[in-house]
Amino acid sequence: MGKHLKKKVFKVFQWSLTVLTAAIILIPLYWIFISSVKPSTELFTNPIQWIPRHVTLKSYQTLIHTVGIFPQIKNTLIITGVTLILSTAICILASYAFERYPSKGLSMAYGLIVFSALIPGIVTARPLYDYLRSLKLVDTYPGLILLYTSSLIPFTILILRNYLGSIPIDIEEAAEIDGANHMQKLMFVTLPLMRPAVATVCIINFISCLNEFFIPLFFSQKIKVLTIGISTLPRANAYDVPWDLLSAMGCVILAPIIIFVMIFEENIMDGIMAGGVKA
Repeated sequence: MGKHLKKKVFKVFQWSLTVLTAAIILIPLYWIFISSVKPSTELFTNPIQWIPRHVTLKSYQTLIHTVGIFPQIKNTLIITGVTLILSTAICILASYAFERYPSKGLSMAYGLIVFSALIPGIVTARPLYDYLRSLKLVDTYPGLILLYTSSLIPFTILILRNYLGSIPIDIEEAAEIDGANHMQKLMFVTLPLMRPAVATVCIINFISCLNEFFIPLFFSQKIKVLTIGISTLPRANAYDVPWDLLSAMGCVILAPIIIFVMIFEENIMDGIMAGGVKA
């Protein structure tokens, strides 16, 4: 087999694998979308209708007028937006301190923070609820933002600190010689180099916030987010599953995730590969 033929065979194999992987990922997404615009009577036709015969927006109208999805979207965006800003700012400063100023105390604190990610949320739910109730933070935006932020901190610090370890400290020392203080070194020298890792954790944390179910379910009754909205969809009886409404709600949740990933996709793999391996 000639060298040119080997390249062609490899290219065919590469594209076949790419198409297969894309189909595995995209077909379920396409199925969710067409299920959201089909009448409920056409969801389980045999054979499967990959192109809907009748397109309807009734499911989305029900979400707007009956479920009240706009307040849920507003609550989700407020909580998620503030959480991302707060957690990213805290974790950048913390990871910088852990990596650039090592000591026994900081190493112990770092270990405890990372270890806290291994504790199931249900174990700490009751004491956390009592503590937040004593502070009158249950069912409030600050309380939910505090809980969301605390759940993101261990993973974010882990990724950012490992990525920071791959950045030579000589760059900061050169800036220090030029008269830069600690904050200037971080803001104008180190932080621009950390942009791939910061973009990566923001995307992953954004997805985690949108998918979070336990925290708003346990710590909030009045403030509804999208994940809780799924459990309150109207149904005919206890055994009825409104697949059309579930699909429409799924599309609403997936849309911002897809947009974020498309915008920042170039930074995702660079941040994961550099942040997941200690230099």
